[in-house]
Amino acid sequence: MLEALLQIETDAGSGVRRLVLDRPACGNALSAALVAALSEAVNACVRDDVRCLVIEGAGRHFCTGVDLSALDRETDDSLLARFIRIELLLQAVHRAPFETVAVAHGRVAGAGADLFAACRRRLIRDDVSFAFPGAAGFGLVLGTRRLAALVGGDTAQDWIRSGRWIDADEALAAGLAQARIDAARNRDVPAAHAPDAGTQALLDQAMRTAQADDPDLALLARSAARPGLKQRIQEYAARVRAARQQ
Repeated sequence: MLEALLQIETDAGSGVRRLVLDRPACGNALSAALVAALSEAVNACVRDDVRCLVIEGAGRHFCTGVDLSALDRETDDSLLARFIRIELLLQAVHRAPFETVAVAHGRVAGAGADLFAACRRRLIRDDVSFAFPGAAGFGLVLGTRRLAALVGGDTAQDWIRSGRWIDADEALAAGLAQARIDAARNRDVPAAHAPDAGTQALLDQAMRTAQADDPDLALLARSAARPGLKQRIQEYAARVRAARQQ
């Protein structure tokens, strides 16, 4: 299952592992199976004492958000469970005891943008654009505090309330992205001397603020548990389709 959804490469000499989201036909949208595969792959990095994890996307886009192609078969409860699993994945990446690097290109939206923001190093190509439509689109609070910690509360509020697209220059200026990288240099992105897992854990402890990830899960659950989640997502999807036809 992992290899059908992810390309996984490991350089044993450097301790670097690459995960490439491999659903290019649907913009690498996060299906339930892909979220499960990513979660298992991140857990495997801990077991295998990986020093640096690089996350990329195959095809035209890094990740276009949650896969809602089978929305008609979902219920409020099944959608709530899916979003909670995504938040747990984001927490696992955010708390990982090793270097995490995201290399983004194309469209990076919703939970895909949250996955990018959860990584310690966040690199982009010039064609990238980000959007955080969940709250304004269908009332879902996902990854908001992590985004605010990177770009500041006012900027995060603007991006989330508007749901608009953010280009490479704005993402860099705000701190969401840290540097540009040429497509040809993707293989060179990991740091040559990333700290080992034990050192990284101590660094995290030294730099950690009083805020933990747990409130994010509570906020997500409260926003997603409100009755009518599926209907709100359906209405949002209809608005998106209508806008594309104009």
